[in-house]
Amino acid sequence: MGNSASVLLTPSACCLVLVDIQEKLAAVMSDKEKMIARCSILLRTAKALNIPVLWCEQAPRALGSTVRELRELLEGEKPFEKTSFSCCGAEGFFRKLESTQSSAVLLCGIEAHVCVFQTAVELLNRGLNVHVIADAVSSRTEENKAIGLGRMSAAGAVINSTEMVLFELLRDARHERFKELAALIK
Repeated sequence: MGNSASVLLTPSACCLVLVDIQEKLAAVMSDKEKMIARCSILLRTAKALNIPVLWCEQAPRALGSTVRELRELLEGEKPFEKTSFSCCGAEGFFRKLESTQSSAVLLCGIEAHVCVFQTAVELLNRGLNVHVIADAVSSRTEENKAIGLGRMSAAGAVINSTEMVLFELLRDARHERFKELAALIK
C-alpha cells in the first residue's frame, strides 16, 4: 500500500479533527483569519462529503469556546473537553475516533507546535495516517508553527494544504459536489 504520503485520501477513509480553535487562543495566533477561513472550508468540505468531524477544546472555562465562525458549522456535535495537550488525552476522544473506522486523520487547529504536534504524534503512534493541513494550523509565532510542522513531518505526518485536500477528496471535476466545493477556494 505504500506510506501515507503515497496514498490518496478518500472521504470514506478519513475524518477531520479540529484542535482548540477557541476564542482566547485564536485571538493571539499568527494569521488567525486565514487559519479560521481554511478550517471553515475543511468543515464545509467534510459536511458535504460525509466525513466525520471531531473537535476538542482546551480548558474551555479558561480559554473560551470554539470561535463562532466554526461553532456554527459544528451544530449538533459536542466538543471533547481536555486538559492534556494531545486530543488523545481527552476522555472518549480515541473511542469516538475508532468508531469512525478512519485510517487517515486531517488535522487542523492551534497551536501547531503544542497541541496539534502532540496529537499528531500520538495518532501516528497508534498507526493512523496523519495529514496536517499547514494553512489551517497556527501558533502565536510563525517560527513556532514552522518548527511544529517540521517536527510533525519528521515524525511521519503528511504536510498538506486545504486546497490540495479538497481536490484530492473530489478526484474528478464531474463529482456531484465539485462546483459547490471548488467555489470555496478563492
